[in-house]
Amino acid sequence: MARILVVDDEELIRKTVAQTLSSEKHESVGASNGKEALEKLAGDTFDLALVDLKMPGMDGKEFLTAVREKGIEIPVVMMSGHGTIDDAVDATRRGALDFIQKPFDRERLLLAVRNAASHAQLTRENRVLRTRVVSRTRMLGESEGMKEVRAMIAKVAGTEARVLVLGENGSGKELVARLIHEQSSRVEGPFVDVNCAALPDTLIESELFGYEPGAFTGASKSMPGKFEQAKGGTLFLDEIGDMPLAAQAKVLRVLEERQVRRLGGQKTLAVDARVVAATNRDLPGMIRDGEFREDLYYRLNVFPVRVPPLRERRADVAVLARGFLSDFCAANGLPAKKLEGAAESRLAGHAWPGNVRELKNVVERMAILSDKDLITEVDVAKAMGGTRDLAAAAAAAVGDTDPMAGFMSCRTYEAFKEMSEKLFLESRLKANDGNVSKTAEELEMPRSNFYKKMEKYGLK
Repeated sequence: MARILVVDDEELIRKTVAQTLSSEKHESVGASNGKEALEKLAGDTFDLALVDLKMPGMDGKEFLTAVREKGIEIPVVMMSGHGTIDDAVDATRRGALDFIQKPFDRERLLLAVRNAASHAQLTRENRVLRTRVVSRTRMLGESEGMKEVRAMIAKVAGTEARVLVLGENGSGKELVARLIHEQSSRVEGPFVDVNCAALPDTLIESELFGYEPGAFTGASKSMPGKFEQAKGGTLFLDEIGDMPLAAQAKVLRVLEERQVRRLGGQKTLAVDARVVAATNRDLPGMIRDGEFREDLYYRLNVFPVRVPPLRERRADVAVLARGFLSDFCAANGLPAKKLEGAAESRLAGHAWPGNVRELKNVVERMAILSDKDLITEVDVAKAMGGTRDLAAAAAAAVGDTDPMAGFMSCRTYEAFKEMSEKLFLESRLKANDGNVSKTAEELEMPRSNFYKKMEKYGLK
């Protein structure tokens, strides 16, 4: 059964199409023009859209263009009573999946709907498969702790049990949640994540439950909440320990009743989402202090999974570092690099208070700053020595007498990486007397890529 948006300025056509669709158990919602259809897409979810070509205001072609520009992923079947071959070709070029003539042949209409629904299903499956490949390559480590985590995921993924993932910041809690989703029967549904710590108290309820027009100042249209968006899939509530008590009470009610009501709304909507929560906080201690609801804790903590910090699985450090190094070099057009044994030992000996996230950052720094294929223990020490050591190492390559001047302006790690890459490329270009071909060859980087980076950083 599919949920279909029917867009036509003639009410009789909308009713006729709705009756035909209902005979095959499909659910339909009508819209009289393209603008109204876009508003409904923003506030609800549909499997496909049947859209009339000629309509006052925003017509079918303009609707297709708007959908593509807004990045809305929905199969569109174009309908027309006066369409030509040129219209069909143009609609297809704009993104339409099919083109059918009015008045409708019943079987032709239902065939177009089945094909569009099948196409949407395949698109979702391909997206999921791509995500699964990426996630699997990132869950590295063969320590006993990680073997136990993988075993726990395998046991609980096939059930509908709620899961509470416990672990320090940067240890990989979100990855565990994604793997549970990908190994479950809900894999074809969406994975919707909410960082409870990042949302202001005033917004968390509207984000989770959605809202209707007029629910609060600025609410001009309907908006589904995260519980609705996760229909048929998994809702990941990250940092649940930072959720305000008022919101905790409402989440508890949704979990108990499996229904949600949008802010300002009157009707209740069924919830079909598996909930996986995560926290780095001591929830039992917060319960004793009156900061977390005990009843919500027991609703969420049906199946706990603890992700060990990196200091408890030091044997995994080298494995993770090699994986991060390989991925970063490949993604950024850098020559393949390796870690010497002493470098791996130095990494394994660090406490890693920031866990896997901190290790990944250090590895990326080493990849940027090292101009050799083999990363040594000295390179590791420089990368772990703080911003001043990093700045001095990078600036020394270009003869800068004030190494901190540029780096002190960096406000994000992304900005630091870009500045480091610029210094590195500039130093290699200088060492080759400005010979672009030779420099690109040494770096094992396509010359076209090197030119793009030169243009990006203003190198001459």
